[in-house]
Amino acid sequence: MKDNTCGYCVKGEPLAKFGIYICDLSVSMLVLFKEQSHPGRCIVAYKDHVSEMTDLSDDERNAFFADVAKAAKAIHQAFHPNKVNYGSYADTGHHLHVHLVPKYKDDFEWNSTFVMNPDHVYLTDAAYEDMIDKIKAQLEADHE
Repeated sequence: MKDNTCGYCVKGEPLAKFGIYICDLSVSMLVLFKEQSHPGRCIVAYKDHVSEMTDLSDDERNAFFADVAKAAKAIHQAFHPNKVNYGSYADTGHHLHVHLVPKYKDDFEWNSTFVMNPDHVYLTDAAYEDMIDKIKAQLEADHE
């Protein structure tokens, strides 16, 4: 099922308002969050427009969280954060997704809850591409 008003379902311009598509995973897609106060922040969004993890079968949910773990591993390997925080909010969007927010000691918001969109750090297209290349390299290395 897809929703024609959802950025994760439609991709294109609605997704580009907040993220950059990186790749498909087994049952989801990986998106680089444009606001990069936390270098390497990404979103893993389920492939279909479902609102709750309870809308998934056990196998679908396990596959989704395997994708989350795979993306988190790639972020750890590419950017070496001290911790990755996970957030799953969708009060208005209603599309199952998880924010993967790398946290770095003595850096922005360390030892506190991350802000959904601090609206502080945006990068050049080249810098986004570099981040995406680093993540993809780690995903490919993990797949070999």
